[in-house]
Amino acid sequence: MEELLITWMQSYGYAILFFWSILEGESGLVMAGLLSHTGDMQLFTAIFIAGLGGFAGDQLYFYIGRFNKSYVHRTLKKQRRKFALAHLLLKKHGWPIIFLQRYLYGLRTIIPIAIGLTGYSAQKYALINLVAAWCWAAVIIVPVWYLGNEILSVIQYAREHWYLALPFVG
Repeated sequence: MEELLITWMQSYGYAILFFWSILEGESGLVMAGLLSHTGDMQLFTAIFIAGLGGFAGDQLYFYIGRFNKSYVHRTLKKQRRKFALAHLLLKKHGWPIIFLQRYLYGLRTIIPIAIGLTGYSAQKYALINLVAAWCWAAVIIVPVWYLGNEILSVIQYAREHWYLALPFVG
């Protein structure tokens, strides 16, 4: 199974990275960093593609908020506190919150929807979001690429000594 996943990543890596970045992101960026380190992906292409995927995902959430206000309010009632917090953060900090929202655990999908619910300019949001997405991809991929040998040696050690994880599982 592991070899199949690696083969797919080597063959279809950029497409997988794009869609993975739309949905979740960080673990896909780590894989892209490792594949860039081993030479199976180009570093700058991986950053570019991952950034586009992150951008596309946040734009999707933004437009869900912009064009489906009643659906969002009806469906996401349990998230009302997070929406309120997102609105407060946007009012207080403005555009930097768009830039930093990728790093705010639990608010990553809520903030673009909340911004879409407001009257914030779609063009301004898209520009800030695109730059933020490329920075986010670079901030994660580049250190993994740089520390690739160390990370791969830890993975190899974990494979050889898998039984050391049993106390943590228990």
